[in-house]
Amino acid sequence: MIKSSILVPLLNANEPEARLVGVHVRDGQAVEKGQILFTIETTKAAADIESPEAGFVRLLASEGDTLPVGAKLAVITEAADEPLSLPEPASAAPAPAGNLRITKPARALAEALGVDLASLPTDRLVTEEIVRQMAGAAAQISLPPADKPYLLLYGAGGHAKSVMEIVRQSGEYAIAGIVDDNPALTGKDALGIPILGTRAVLPALAAQGVRLAANGVGGILDIHVRVKVFALLEAAGFSFPALIHPRATVEPSARVGEGVQVFANAYVGAEAELRPRCMVNTNAVVSHDCVIGEYTHIAPGALLAGHVQVGEKTLVGMGVTTAIGVKIGSGVRIGNGAIVLADVPDGMVVQAGRYWTGRAEERR
Repeated sequence: MIKSSILVPLLNANEPEARLVGVHVRDGQAVEKGQILFTIETTKAAADIESPEAGFVRLLASEGDTLPVGAKLAVITEAADEPLSLPEPASAAPAPAGNLRITKPARALAEALGVDLASLPTDRLVTEEIVRQMAGAAAQISLPPADKPYLLLYGAGGHAKSVMEIVRQSGEYAIAGIVDDNPALTGKDALGIPILGTRAVLPALAAQGVRLAANGVGGILDIHVRVKVFALLEAAGFSFPALIHPRATVEPSARVGEGVQVFANAYVGAEAELRPRCMVNTNAVVSHDCVIGEYTHIAPGALLAGHVQVGEKTLVGMGVTTAIGVKIGSGVRIGNGAIVLADVPDGMVVQAGRYWTGRAEERR
């Protein structure tokens, strides 16, 4: 008999998901009330989750999962061998194209109008009217002549707004508009910039001569979402200029790859290398001779000492401090406020506020 369920709590009102970074019990293990079962983390907070009562814990999620608030982490049962029909772990990843529900007439119309099926919403039944709306939004785009290269912004969320400010203050580009995959935002604006439509409008923008794009999807909880946006835009023929905020300091000897974003008050030191499509966020320090890998995010306030190497698709969280010369692998997540004193292997999760010295007991 199931006595109680253990759910992902809301740690931050602005983040509807959390990452499961620690599982401290085995499936079927006897637990006491108040015993720590899990550790979860968002970009701004971490928390231990305790057992609400004594019993036997049955796990419904695995370490490393990214889960929406309210998802079941486990249940407490009266017996260790309680038969359960365990659901698949919930995921915060976007719904695959196979989840598209579309009427046959709407599918035929989408094909006739050249509307990409992958751009259609998966949270409702797609009808001919929805297809016409998306096709119509693409057909109505008409950009006036500009004395600067046009650049489109992909995404209308918080990270995208920070990117918009970089573009505006740099003064190097004319903003063509915003593309966002939420069809309900079409026709609205973000920071006064019009939201032109979903990815269905990309061919129309290209036809208007737009060739440059900026990725406004941060991908904090799942970096692969950000990687997929770059791939989508690249396949549509767009390229990605490096964007550096006027109030950032990038030493002349530093090397900055295409698609890199450097935010306000960041510092990039002598002969540092920022490889393509990585980010150095607000107030972060990347000291001399550092190397930052592709798609990696150095979050606000992180302090990287000299000669630090970071692999690709890694998150170095807010306020993280490193020793000189450490090597941080690919696919790593270092939680906010951690202190890194030794090399971090590929795929490792260093929990927020922890000291990482490389000892075996830390590698959980």
